[in-house]
Amino acid sequence: MLRISLIGPGDIDFHYYKFLKINQKRFQLELKRIAKALANSNMEIELTPSEGISFELAKKYKEQGGKKVTASIPRDDKAYGIKHLKPYFNAKVNGKKLFDKEINTGDWRQQNRLKALLGDAVLYLGASIGTEIEANYGIYLFRLMNKLKKKIKDAQYLHPEVRAGKNIPYTYFVYSLFFKNKKLSPETEAYIKKYNIKLIYIKNPKELKEKLQKLQ
Repeated sequence: MLRISLIGPGDIDFHYYKFLKINQKRFQLELKRIAKALANSNMEIELTPSEGISFELAKKYKEQGGKKVTASIPRDDKAYGIKHLKPYFNAKVNGKKLFDKEINTGDWRQQNRLKALLGDAVLYLGASIGTEIEANYGIYLFRLMNKLKKKIKDAQYLHPEVRAGKNIPYTYFVYSLFFKNKKLSPETEAYIKKYNIKLIYIKNPKELKEKLQKLQ
């Protein structure tokens, strides 16, 4: 089963309703359809258990029959801790635990660095200050992993759960509706292509399902 890392803003009200001006009803319907596309494509999803679009999407994914939800959590962090994550990590859907597996990423610095690399692909659901850190770390460290392959046998040395580039070509799926200009900046696009990461823009859930199924 391929794993898709979800990266998206935490403040749904501000980012999607106020900033992007997406109608609330349309947003919720879009999430349901994205969740169905992920579930029907037999994808495992990974996310940080906290407020935001990724968490809401994970709940809908399970409601649509999705099989596996993985939580990445910096269990060893001493500076900020993870107390604020517990209500989300312990969440239930239809009486069952939302999360099926946990990955301990160490501390919050490592969490930010590793987040996008934990999936065979990334589903990028909107750019905010936090999501750009996670997405850009993934791009940069994937490049570093490839650069060091000749010296280091296993490119997964960063963490045993790193999936980027291991099973399929590392891919960034960008959900256009959730970006102000419907795409990434020209600079980010250029570096993604330079570092041999596949960049695929997704217009709707139907297209997402088609592209996901081609990965397998």
